[in-house]
Amino acid sequence: MSEDLKNIVENKSKSAFIYLKTFLKWLVISSLTGAAGGLLGALFSNTLKEANAVRESIPWIIFFLPLGGVLIAGLYKMCGLENDPGTNIVIQSVRTKENVPWIMAPLIFFSTAVTHLLGGSAGREGAALQLGGSLGSAVGSVMRLDEKDMHLAVMCGMSGLFSALFGTPVTACCFAIEVISVGVAYYSALVPCLMSAVVSYSIAIHLGVVPMSFNISGFIPRLNFTSVAQVIALAAGCAFISIVFCVTMHKTAEKAKKLVKNPYIRTALGGLVIIALTLTVQCQDYNGAGSRIIANALNGQVRPEAFIMKIIFTAVTIGCGYKGGEIVPTLFIGATFGCLAGGFIGLEPSFGAAVGMVCLFCSVVNCPIASVMLSIEIFGADGLVLFAAGCAVSYMLSGYYGLYSSQKILYSKLKAEFININAK
Repeated sequence: MSEDLKNIVENKSKSAFIYLKTFLKWLVISSLTGAAGGLLGALFSNTLKEANAVRESIPWIIFFLPLGGVLIAGLYKMCGLENDPGTNIVIQSVRTKENVPWIMAPLIFFSTAVTHLLGGSAGREGAALQLGGSLGSAVGSVMRLDEKDMHLAVMCGMSGLFSALFGTPVTACCFAIEVISVGVAYYSALVPCLMSAVVSYSIAIHLGVVPMSFNISGFIPRLNFTSVAQVIALAAGCAFISIVFCVTMHKTAEKAKKLVKNPYIRTALGGLVIIALTLTVQCQDYNGAGSRIIANALNGQVRPEAFIMKIIFTAVTIGCGYKGGEIVPTLFIGATFGCLAGGFIGLEPSFGAAVGMVCLFCSVVNCPIASVMLSIEIFGADGLVLFAAGCAVSYMLSGYYGLYSSQKILYSKLKAEFININAK
């Protein structure tokens, strides 16, 4: 064998060994992260389920919401996180040397449970990403990973917890890869994030977590020019609502901090506003996660004002310092708006609700691939082309707005141009 040929064989052998070694390393790390994420996610999911059940069975418990807000503010101040960076620090940690504090995990777990129990309007994804980021960071520290690998470990944790809570492993994987930097996907995280999501999902299902899934097969229209045009119109409406939602969320938080600098008073006042709003509308449809209202919208039943009220309730809750997330409220707003608007433009209201859910999710997180995967995992693949068209339009027309201000939008939505800006 010639010397050149020998070198080629040796280099290929070394290359194959490096790939195999890296694959096995992430197989172990992602499996461990996913297993821990599945256990933690199942515990968290069941805790929130019980908290919402207690609130619904004891409606007057909402009057303790201001006290719950004071407790949450006190805990965060005691732990040195009075200026809580929330999900933004998790996203930031994937691009920088910043670490996700481990204390965020128990804090967000407890605070989100209190918010749901006492009637605040919040979701669970913010908690999932913060829990997952803390978990991934902890696993990375134990495994003594370097800076670059630590970033992947954080994404593993995000993917695992998202998968455990929503029962959508492929969406969870795509979301973790897409959400950090819009326009650039971290494909090196594909195997770690997918493995973590699948392991976490399997454990959560085994422990009784019910995945998010709806049957709308009887309401999906035939693919033709009319149905595509209707979905595009609805997606454009969702893009506008997403901008309203994101601006309302950010401005409410800014104004609340500016007007009431004391976090104890701010959360207490926020709780009082939620109580007043609840008494005004004379129902608790907009408190907690609102899963029942989402299901009703997907059955074609909706109150015309529902999506507006949920925006207001959620903005006050999160803006004044209560904890949770914005994704389940996003699904609520998208489903109720889509059900209402879909009926006006000739779509079956149930299908309009499904399109609204997916398109609004796409608009506020700027993750079109994850959104298409979400449509498949919760509604099936029958309406794939229509959902994909809706996601494409809502992504483009939603501009550079988003729920996470630390999210980087690296490439323009209008042309092949590097812009490198933060979401508004």
